[in-house]
Amino acid sequence: MTMTRRGLLKASVATAVAANGLTWFKPDEVFAADTQVIPSADHWGPFKAVVKNGVLVGVQPLKDVDAMPTKMLTEGTISRVYHKTRVKYPMVRKSYLANPTGDTKPHLRGKEAFVRVSWEQALALTADAILRTAEAHGNEALFSSSYGGWSHAGLLRPHVLQGRLFGLIGGHSVTTGDYSGGASQVSLPHIIGDMEVYSPQTSWEVMAEHTEVMVWVGCDPFKNNRIEYTVADHQMMPRWKKIKERGVKFISINPQYTPTDEALGSEWVKIVPNTDVALFSAMAYHVYTTGKHDKAYLAKYTVGFEKYLPYLLGKDSDGSPAKTPQWAAKITGIPAAKIIELAELFAAKRTQFAGAWSLQRAHHGEMTHWAIINFAAMLGKIGKPGQGVGFSWHYGGGGMIQSNAVMPVGLAQGRNPVKARCPASRISEMLMNPGKEYTRDGAVHKYPLVKLIYNSGNNFMSHQQDTNELLRAMNKQVETVICQDPWWCASSRFADIVLPATSALERDDISTGGTYSNDKIYAMCQVIKPYGESLDDFEIFRRLAELMGVEYGFTEGKTAMDVLKASYQATGQKTPFEKFWKEGVTHIEVPEKMRQWVRHGDFYTDPVKHPLHTKSGKIELYCSEIARFNVPDCPPVPKYLEPVEFLGNAKPGQVHVVSPHPYNRVHSQMAQADVRFEQNVKGRQHVFISVEDAAAKGIKSGDLVELSNKRGALIAGAVVTNKIMKGVVSLEEGNWIQLDSKGRCNSGAINMITTSVASSGLSQATSANTCIADLKRCDDAESPNRAYEPPVVEQNATLKLDVAALKLTERAARIKGATMSQMVPGEKLFYERCTLCHVPREPGDFTKSQWHGITQSMFPRAGLNETERNLVLRFLELNAKDAVLP
Repeated sequence: MTMTRRGLLKASVATAVAANGLTWFKPDEVFAADTQVIPSADHWGPFKAVVKNGVLVGVQPLKDVDAMPTKMLTEGTISRVYHKTRVKYPMVRKSYLANPTGDTKPHLRGKEAFVRVSWEQALALTADAILRTAEAHGNEALFSSSYGGWSHAGLLRPHVLQGRLFGLIGGHSVTTGDYSGGASQVSLPHIIGDMEVYSPQTSWEVMAEHTEVMVWVGCDPFKNNRIEYTVADHQMMPRWKKIKERGVKFISINPQYTPTDEALGSEWVKIVPNTDVALFSAMAYHVYTTGKHDKAYLAKYTVGFEKYLPYLLGKDSDGSPAKTPQWAAKITGIPAAKIIELAELFAAKRTQFAGAWSLQRAHHGEMTHWAIINFAAMLGKIGKPGQGVGFSWHYGGGGMIQSNAVMPVGLAQGRNPVKARCPASRISEMLMNPGKEYTRDGAVHKYPLVKLIYNSGNNFMSHQQDTNELLRAMNKQVETVICQDPWWCASSRFADIVLPATSALERDDISTGGTYSNDKIYAMCQVIKPYGESLDDFEIFRRLAELMGVEYGFTEGKTAMDVLKASYQATGQKTPFEKFWKEGVTHIEVPEKMRQWVRHGDFYTDPVKHPLHTKSGKIELYCSEIARFNVPDCPPVPKYLEPVEFLGNAKPGQVHVVSPHPYNRVHSQMAQADVRFEQNVKGRQHVFISVEDAAAKGIKSGDLVELSNKRGALIAGAVVTNKIMKGVVSLEEGNWIQLDSKGRCNSGAINMITTSVASSGLSQATSANTCIADLKRCDDAESPNRAYEPPVVEQNATLKLDVAALKLTERAARIKGATMSQMVPGEKLFYERCTLCHVPREPGDFTKSQWHGITQSMFPRAGLNETERNLVLRFLELNAKDAVLP
């Protein structure tokens, strides 16, 4: 049945949705007076929510704002917010509730029932566990796994609020770095002066005018730009097509053919995973030995070529052979003739290299982006219009023109009095080895003794590699796991206390459009009432702060709406807040000069006036700082180092498993939404398998398959395709976990089999894409996938808790640490405005020069004026890694 507009207006919208399967409406749709249309936004895009009788019944994408609304927005939003996996009430795991200070039977996490309790009881148990842990073991024993801020697109993200609260009661141990770009964010500031993985890219207009060849190295912007850390509006999608219309040739170096390749008609160069360094080393060898390298550029813009060259020529002390195309062909699977062809094409044409983050999520991952940089520098391309290197083309609308406007920033995370940190991907190692020393970025640290994990707005059980190792470590070491989340995701299922948070649709907030362009501010208006008894994160932490006597320090007397209004007004936008809130979006003017902006362009134009923020001020083909660190598994030039496991050392019949970002999710968000049915096979994550591998193993599309190795096993659904190379399978990360009686994940969660080996001692980053496994057809699945079913819940009939007798405020006062009032102005600004994306960076993490580079892209997003920027820089300089203290 097709419903007319008049019929729709007359009928109940909710009934229409049920009858017609509608979940989205055209941008110009008109509704009856009893239907509300409310502006809001999230990672999936900006929209107007269509609400009937308090129920979300549809969404409208914003006309002329979102260039490509995805099904995550138009279909996933409703099914996700009303899904049966919503946590409706505060919950406590049965054995934990029975004896919270004794034997809580941690091995039953993820297996036994939960018990419903009141908010008063849940928060008292939470506060008591926090204080009891700190009293017995110190604040270092409190660990935040709440990193990243991907829970929603707004300013009031839970990990920031959590850090603010814990800072007021003496602090907690936190993660440092991240899973996304963990290796390169440590290495690249030494090599090219900025993190690069989180830096804006050359203006798309420059690319359209100047670029002749665009090289995707594992990079897939058409898929990954479907979402953003803020609000995705997909504006680069039509721009890429305009760039293609200008005659740009696209080449994709990748083990699989991607959605970007399909959209732009890329030439596909298949490569064995984890061998990109060998390819770029061989191309560097070829252009040097044929005289196609740019000697003048190397002399003016780089240092260390004379120390890099011996490695290329086979004269290095490591004894490795010359990096000829023939040498690389055996490693990469790319014929030597093709390697030569590519090297000569790139040398002859104006070429832009786009390296994906996935390349450095591998054993020795620091080497990959560095090898690309060295090759591009040898060709004399970095900093020239439409040429060079970029490592975030696939993120945040990379290529969109930047406004450089002041943006809203929200509440401060604040200073953390505890300095103990754990690299994001090393949680299991930390839990199993308290007190163990480790190196990161040339410094020596110690793992804290952790007894409590607080997880808000993050699914660490999905993020962390080698799930079985993590479970063993948690069972051995962690007394209390607290998870604050709207859904029964994996982290909630394996928690002791679960606090139901509202979804982004059930609270007010503000976000921005374009991670790099920053050309819009969006109102994230509350669309529906909180689901069940859920509370927004601000209110949960406010109540905990009240229990522990630090409420005013947490709120400063402000409501959440007060914070949002102040944040908006601080941007200096002319549109009044009330008008902005009603209309849902404020557009920000983009300066004309930014249309011609080139990444590293100022450096190329005048390297003396605009040096890079490396030790030398130039591109470091050999890095003396990394050499000084003397890290055994991270040399001072980019070398091909054989991964701990890859196709080159795999057993016959094994496959290399890559785990790219999902097409219809943000990591594990949307995993349970109806959009999963677009690609799921028999209710499980699909896995791409080559035609050759499928034939050899008797697998056809639609079969269930098992991937296994010494770390674990999982069951997924086969999609046989000619768009992935032989020997490689691709299984997207982010599925929730359901373990069968054999310990296999029945949902296809990739981290059951990924390795927890660190990238190197330089960064301690993840090596998730270094993964070999056995593949076979699965004929013994025990049940349908139950990862997206809620756990068993029992009613609470016996709990009696005297909150006053716990003396929470008095105990918190004894462990309370430093507060923001004790900070100097630049320090206060830094922790208020520059620490909102992940956990706060510490000033001593980087040198003075590196901070100058990093803050170039940090300050615009932090919304600092010139005076404030100078105050922050002064604070950072006085406390940087290389500061000379009085």
